[in-house]
Amino acid sequence: MSKVFLIAGLGADTRVYKNIDLSDHEVVSVDWIEPDKTDTLTTYAQKLILQYSITPNSIIIGNSLGGMIGIEMAKLIPLEKVIQISSIKTVDEAPWYFPLFRWLPIYKIIPGTWYKHLSFFVKFVFGKMNPDDAWLFMDMLKKSSPLFLKWAMEAGPALG
Repeated sequence: MSKVFLIAGLGADTRVYKNIDLSDHEVVSVDWIEPDKTDTLTTYAQKLILQYSITPNSIIIGNSLGGMIGIEMAKLIPLEKVIQISSIKTVDEAPWYFPLFRWLPIYKIIPGTWYKHLSFFVKFVFGKMNPDDAWLFMDMLKKSSPLFLKWAMEAGPALG
């Protein structure tokens, strides 16, 4: 039986995987930990590997930022597979607005607590959602750490 680690995206938690049947596997939900301001995606991935005892031949399922972290983990330890959902492997696959954030880093002047209230941004990035999914996502965003959200806004566009 393979060990599967679930890593959610920015502003989310592993409730996003509620409709995936993984009953044939040992499943571990990876919660975001507080980053240091100097953490890169790679150093953060290493911290998660240590925190959750992720071992070689594990399986990582990550969506969005979680998929990006999964790719960084695979560079550090030999994983059986990394399954990405709505994510990117390299900066070349990044959406058009990633370079915009790098060139015009307005997220640096926005207080971290404001990120929890950016529902208009969620609609812009994720498009139309059914009411249940929209409620779930907004609930996850409200419960996210402002420190983590602010760090991730800088670390994600810095992928490369």
